[in-house]
Amino acid sequence: MAGRPSNEPAQRRRGSASAFGLPLLAKRASAVARAARGVPANLPLPNPLERRTLERAVSGRRVMITGASSGIGEALALQVGAAGAEVLLVARTEERLMAVAESIGADGGTAHVHPCDLTDLEAIERIAAEVTEAHGGVDVLVNNAGRSIRRSVAQSSDRIHDYERTIELNYLGPVQLILKLLPGMRERRSGLIVNVSTMGLQVNTPRFSAYLGSKAALDAFSRSIASEILEDRIAISTVYMPLVRTPMIEPSAHYRDFPSLSAEEAASMIADAIANRRKRATTLAGRLAEATYQTAPRVQDAIVNAGYKLFPDR
Repeated sequence: MAGRPSNEPAQRRRGSASAFGLPLLAKRASAVARAARGVPANLPLPNPLERRTLERAVSGRRVMITGASSGIGEALALQVGAAGAEVLLVARTEERLMAVAESIGADGGTAHVHPCDLTDLEAIERIAAEVTEAHGGVDVLVNNAGRSIRRSVAQSSDRIHDYERTIELNYLGPVQLILKLLPGMRERRSGLIVNVSTMGLQVNTPRFSAYLGSKAALDAFSRSIASEILEDRIAISTVYMPLVRTPMIEPSAHYRDFPSLSAEEAASMIADAIANRRKRATTLAGRLAEATYQTAPRVQDAIVNAGYKLFPDR
């Protein structure tokens, strides 16, 4: 009829949508169903009847520990060495690494020294190749080495190098090490990566923006790749460490009176994460702080701000 608009183009569009949309939707639904069927097989669920011990987790396996020349790294190296691991010690100072290796050997364990500056990406690439050639790879990687800087943002306007220094050691170094060692783990379809992080990420501790920013970057990187390597039977564990009595806290005198773990207690926390392949290891205080920030972030900001004003920059 003259003057009446035709609806044929709209009908054709609807027909096209029903013709091509439904098969596409069905195809996508089928892909989702196939992925869902694979989830139970890919989940590395532990056997509840199996007794999980550090010895069972590391005996006869190659465990690389960075920052192994002192503090938490040294204490962990002694623990995993006593548990039967072949310990690969990594830090800058060869003499101190040799002393740790001798202590492990005196206790009946096996350790190898691999000096490396973990802020040098080319040096990390060389050490990864060296370890792969000499020992056949790494079964457990513990990214323990780290650098902390305590300085308020008000005093950081001209100190971008603080952020660069923490990023180099706390983020880029571990990422380079993971990238170079991960292909071997994927080929063997087995592995565990443990990142030693900080409870400061849960508390949002003031004056540590450089340190926490670098640790948060490694956390995000690890969470992102975890789903990619799940089918290769490789797990990633993050340990949110509370305050520990190590040389790292010495520049902040008032921290000496704070409740803190010994290096041995901190190492035991990591050892438990290794034994149980924990996704996240933390403390009750850390969990409470995290929950508070998720539910009432402004309340936590106010609480932490009170602490910020209580203690001076120096």
